Amino acid sequence: MFNDDPVFKALADSSRRFLLDLLFKRDGQTLSELEAELAMTRFGVMKHLRVLERAGLVVTRREGREKLHFLNAVPIRLIHDRWIDKYTERHVAALVDLKASLESQKCNPSKKTA
Repeated sequence: MFNDDPVFKALADSSRRFLLDLLFKRDGQTLSELEAELAMTRFGVMKHLRVLERAGLVVTRREGREKLHFLNAVPIRLIHDRWIDKYTERHVAALVDLKASLESQKCNPSKKTA
């Protein structure tokens, strides 16, 4: 079974969410590129990236002397499927039922009595 605790821990910090947003906008960034966007030390950015890597949200690849960071959205999708999707299912089903009901009333209006 998928352990979602590291993902929730990683997503709990706004700086880590910001790093994920940066990688979503442009994947494959170096530490220097990511560091330039945050008001923290290089060590701080490295620390946040390690948490994201342990959670599986960021994967890295060496290209020559550079280490590139890439977003891995799969853990977020697994969180969505387990914790969000199942709770919205009833609401979506209720809206579909309401839509069908309203459309059937529109197509078959009942006669109003005076």
